[in-house]
Amino acid sequence: MVLEARDLACLRGERAVFAGLSFGLPAGAALLLTGANGAGKSTLLRILAGLLPPAEGAVLWRGEDVGAEPSAHAARLRYVSHQDALKPALTVAENLALFARLWGGAVMPALEALALAPLADLPARVLSAGQRRRLALARLVLAPVPLWLLDEPTTGLDAASVERLGPILADHRARGGIVVAATHLPLPLPDARELRL
Repeated sequence: MVLEARDLACLRGERAVFAGLSFGLPAGAALLLTGANGAGKSTLLRILAGLLPPAEGAVLWRGEDVGAEPSAHAARLRYVSHQDALKPALTVAENLALFARLWGGAVMPALEALALAPLADLPARVLSAGQRRRLALARLVLAPVPLWLLDEPTTGLDAASVERLGPILADHRARGGIVVAATHLPLPLPDARELRL
């Protein structure tokens, strides 16, 4: 297994959100996290990203605890949360260029993959909610990493944008990448496993 969760537990206040949670994902796998609001989907993604320590258990990458080397784990993943993390005064292209300087990759192919090239010179503040979401997702295309953690990736997207996401996810998986996505809606991830929280 490449990514493993071993007996994870998460507490919110005094209440256990989940406990004894275990799964393993090989290269190229996809896992959908489903369940009611407040079930712990976003929290589990944050634990998998190394942003939140589990109350119990461990997250392993190729058998090694990700908590032992947090910077190495951070470098192997992209986490798209509820927040789109855009700078409103910068253009669409400038927003993506910030991440390209950190991670590498070319801005225009990433914009084209999400049909954002015609909007490249617009300031992010004038984008619709769906366009902002597509810009956040364009960061996935910049430079390859093995793990994508996606929190409600289709929020605000129209049907054409969700369909456009399908080949991006498929290409990532074909290269051995792993996708873990929290969602209430169907995603273009054929043969994905489901974990209901």
